[in-house]
Amino acid sequence: MKGRVAERWLEAAYGGAAWLRLLRPLETLYRLVVARRVAAYRSGRRRTWRAGVPVIVVGNLTLGGTGKSPMVAWLGRHLAERGWRPGIVSRGYGGSATDYPLRVTETTPVDRCGDEPRMLARQTGLPVVVDPDRPRGGKALVEAGCDILISDDGLQHLALGRDLELVIVDGRRGFGNGRCLPAGPLREPLGRLEEVDAVLVNGAPSFAMPERGWTFRLAPMQWRALRDDSRFPLLPLPFSGPVHAVAGIGNPGRFFATLAEMGIEARPHGMADHHAFTERDLAFDDGLPVVMTAKDAEKCQFLAPADSWVLEVEAQPDAGFAAWLDARLEALR
Repeated sequence: MKGRVAERWLEAAYGGAAWLRLLRPLETLYRLVVARRVAAYRSGRRRTWRAGVPVIVVGNLTLGGTGKSPMVAWLGRHLAERGWRPGIVSRGYGGSATDYPLRVTETTPVDRCGDEPRMLARQTGLPVVVDPDRPRGGKALVEAGCDILISDDGLQHLALGRDLELVIVDGRRGFGNGRCLPAGPLREPLGRLEEVDAVLVNGAPSFAMPERGWTFRLAPMQWRALRDDSRFPLLPLPFSGPVHAVAGIGNPGRFFATLAEMGIEARPHGMADHHAFTERDLAFDDGLPVVMTAKDAEKCQFLAPADSWVLEVEAQPDAGFAAWLDARLEALR
């Protein structure tokens, strides 16, 4: 029930539902709290830790899925290809670890580290550390030999100093009604965009492109059989007929739309972001194949039926962004 309520609220926030006006007094209070917190860090009343190596924060201004995790994976691979030794620090939402910092590998139980960190460890092969205290997690990565840090979804975590801030935005959803929580989907006022280094828009923007903005796309790359991790090309499809498509991500509709663009007849089953899957969620009585995202696969590996498939996607940013990033990184080096 909680997940469905959150989904309905998110739809209202992006759709500009009139009833959200009732929440504007709470929005005013929220904005005041955000402003006071920012002022505390800027004045030095709250401490910001500097890593001694470059730190890139990849974050969201909005709630809901934007394609942030695939962009973090692309960034990690891009840095490694250019001779850096990157490490990724994450909050580890949904994880239940009690001892931090937690070094994440492909075999770390997903209920300890959360789905996104384990997916990033699997996709990049880079050091990934989960820690609610991001400076502490970042310190562990530096001590492990990393010479540049990527903070996954750390835009609002001001205790971690940063050299570059990248904001990810969904091209279709944009900034919704432009209001802050709980009257809209914004974590911070839109004016925050004037302070960040770059804005990366997932897909064609339905709004005026921000200054220092580039687009990127999530490109399907291959299929992975969940039962044994074997890989298959996009075509021919390794399964036949219609499928059940499950997605417990921030924007399930994007996944379903991708399948439709690929010509796959899918019966959609959208869940809340970070949904805790059970066997019942995947127990369909018609024998049809099941397809899912890489993020969901981290939690469904031992729950899904044998005929289950993962669609692997990669972020593909504009060449202009890659050139801009390389120039900025060279200056940091």
